[in-house]
Amino acid sequence: MNRFFSSLKKFSATPIMAAAFLMATSAIGPGFLTQTAVFTNNLLASFGFVILISIILDIGAQLNIWRVLSITGMRAQELANKMFRGSGYLLTVLIVVGGLAFNTGNLAGAGLGLNALTGLSTEVGAIISAIIAIFIFTNKKSLSLMDIFTKVLGMIMLFLTLYVVIVSKPPMGDAIKKTFLPNKIDFYAIITLVGGTVGGYISFAGAHRLLDAGLIGRRNIKKVTQSATSGILIAAVMRVLLFLAALGVISHGGIIDMKNPSASVFQLAAGNIGYKFFGIVMWSAAITSIVGAAYTSISFFKGFHQFFEKYERLLLVFFVLIPLAVFLMVGRPVSTLLFVGAINGFILPIALTIILLASSDIKIIGEYKHPLWLKIFGVAVVLATLFLSVLTLMKM
Repeated sequence: MNRFFSSLKKFSATPIMAAAFLMATSAIGPGFLTQTAVFTNNLLASFGFVILISIILDIGAQLNIWRVLSITGMRAQELANKMFRGSGYLLTVLIVVGGLAFNTGNLAGAGLGLNALTGLSTEVGAIISAIIAIFIFTNKKSLSLMDIFTKVLGMIMLFLTLYVVIVSKPPMGDAIKKTFLPNKIDFYAIITLVGGTVGGYISFAGAHRLLDAGLIGRRNIKKVTQSATSGILIAAVMRVLLFLAALGVISHGGIIDMKNPSASVFQLAAGNIGYKFFGIVMWSAAITSIVGAAYTSISFFKGFHQFFEKYERLLLVFFVLIPLAVFLMVGRPVSTLLFVGAINGFILPIALTIILLASSDIKIIGEYKHPLWLKIFGVAVVLATLFLSVLTLMKM
């Protein structure tokens, strides 16, 4: 038994799992919780189809991005500039703006979580959460601390949400059936989920973490693939659990409060203890996303100038304080979290197109042969997300 736990601890401490949990917990933020509750309320069991399609698109995007970046040993912005001069700067701007917008919602979500858990105001809760994030970034062992933080809170979110699913008793047969034979297909929901799971900075969170850990080159390609699929699986499991919890509540006549939909799901399913669990899950989702958004966004400045390497910790602090100031002055409507997820979906086809072009450039990729099926998969994801983005834009 001791040997088992020792092996488990050793495996979970590897950069493979660290990157997987960083990607997954970056994706599982307040917007993730809100989107799932809102769309389940609108689409009922047919939302399972949206989740299925988004997972397929996620796999196609992540495997291409993580493998190509690892093979080249370059961060996304460096690779982009190699392919098209100036495109790396454009990509950095898009990622950083999206990261700042997400962190505004993440800090608000952290405040909301602590409010549900302790009764503190959302503003005070956001300030406390910002202080915790800053402590992690200014610590001498910040990377190790970040890895432990995301893994522990990631597991807590999964287990608490699983409890809510069990007590909500969702109609599993209907959920499975409508996942493959939906009554309604919502393109806006698909692009919003893709944007919230692999859009913007989230696509590169785990990949950049692996680069920092030195997992580059052909000899590490299996580990990179394992890490990417693990991250997608963790995020997918959480999405499915939230979907089933909301569906269970609705199927038994519960009416979700759209002012705070995810809290409503937890409370209707499990009463006051469910509301407290919501507070823990919301805070965990928010604080890990704050850390992930800041870390990944600032990593996009690396390679441009030594200044960014030298003052990385200070920049990370500012990446927490600026969104905090915006939240305290403006606030966070639920619609903003949905909108930001959709906008982030527009970044994916741009970034993935650059990655796919690089995968065929011998000057960049060397002797590595990127699998043809992955290239085809990646092109399909680009075309699908472009199509969905245009449809979404027409609706806005």
